[in-house]
Amino acid sequence: MENLEIIGSEEWCSFSTFGIPAIKARVDSGAKTSSIQANKIKTYYKDTIEWVRFEVNPIQENRSISITCESRVFAKRFVKSSTGIAEERLVIKAPVTINENTFEIELTLANRDSMEFRMLLGREALQHRFLVNPSEIYLQGQLTQAELDEKYIAFRKDKTGLKIALLASNPALFSNKRLLESGRARGHEMVFLNVEQTYMKFDAKEPQIRYRGGNVIDEFDAIIPRIKPSVTFYACALIRQFDAMGTYCLNSANAITQSRDKLFATQLFAKKDIHIPITGFANSPLDTKDLIRMVNGAPLIIKLLESTQGKGVVLAETTKAAESVINAFKSVKTNILVQEFIKEANGQDIRCFVINGKVVASIQRQAAKGEFRANIHQGGKASKIKITSEERKLAIKAAKILDLPVAGVDIIRSNKGPLLLEVNSSPGLEGIENATGLDIANKMIEAIEKKLKFTGYSE
Repeated sequence: MENLEIIGSEEWCSFSTFGIPAIKARVDSGAKTSSIQANKIKTYYKDTIEWVRFEVNPIQENRSISITCESRVFAKRFVKSSTGIAEERLVIKAPVTINENTFEIELTLANRDSMEFRMLLGREALQHRFLVNPSEIYLQGQLTQAELDEKYIAFRKDKTGLKIALLASNPALFSNKRLLESGRARGHEMVFLNVEQTYMKFDAKEPQIRYRGGNVIDEFDAIIPRIKPSVTFYACALIRQFDAMGTYCLNSANAITQSRDKLFATQLFAKKDIHIPITGFANSPLDTKDLIRMVNGAPLIIKLLESTQGKGVVLAETTKAAESVINAFKSVKTNILVQEFIKEANGQDIRCFVINGKVVASIQRQAAKGEFRANIHQGGKASKIKITSEERKLAIKAAKILDLPVAGVDIIRSNKGPLLLEVNSSPGLEGIENATGLDIANKMIEAIEKKLKFTGYSE
């Protein structure tokens, strides 16, 4: 038997022809073909021979380092992903170096952003060269963080900041201005993109996002979505396109869509044992009386499913008024939720601002005199408040259920304990920054830096 070297289940590789000094690979003898993370894949012809240009982010969850690679296309092959779906991938050949061993392997180009490793080393690459010890790692040599940083120092010198786009509708809004200011103050290039003037080209080989009459949008490291309800559907399509093209999106399209669908969000919260005011939903006017009884009668709250900032929310103070309003909405085929009225809250609620699973600020909002809605946009007044550990856990859990890295979580205090009102995927900054004196916009930019592992590289 050949004298084979032993390799662990994780090893460091390098590709001198691509200028990749180090990339961590998962060694998997169960997979036939090796693969490498690639985005912005574009094929072209050189003297009738097909070539491919692609970018590799060799360090996991760090898109600030990107290496452009070119190779001749060796083949096209259908490969079954870990989810069991077969997809066509380009196959290239390249020499890989593991420790002191250099040899040529086949690599499929694949989007591995959601996977733990940027590279997979399959059994074809291992045959006649290595035996795998799955219980050990880095048998061919480990790299310390300092050594890894040294290998990539040349790539980091050019990086003085990230390129971040704010995807919104009005650059003059307080929240949007603060985010642009905070990003620039931290040395990043900040660009405002109007949702309604941004559009897409769907193409497998060359997808594009364009702006204002044909300008192709340059690549961004990150997108901050600040989406008004009327453009949710279109904006989420844009966010998915940015994500597909390798841009990190602070709040995904799926998370925003879930948060905007009040009925679906309410069902998710109930399923996950989140305490909410008793809520009812029905279609037929024949069920109106029982619907009112179900939420403990009048007074009660009636909410349009598309409501935001307190708009489309009605207080029905008597049973007769509740029946009239509910049936009126049903007659024009408008979907509503009916919710119990928490009298003991006295027109107050709590807004918790959650970033990456942590409540970074919280305020109490008091409704204006004669008003039951505490929203700042409805004249509510904000003041700093110390929340309880139970309220903190509720806010964090609610944001996590909707998979929102950034969320405004509204809570109301009741005789039954804290109850969740709703979760906002584009929470405003003005009220909470003014009331707390905290720089929330800066914390949002820091969250992007942390996600992209950006540490302020300079010359």
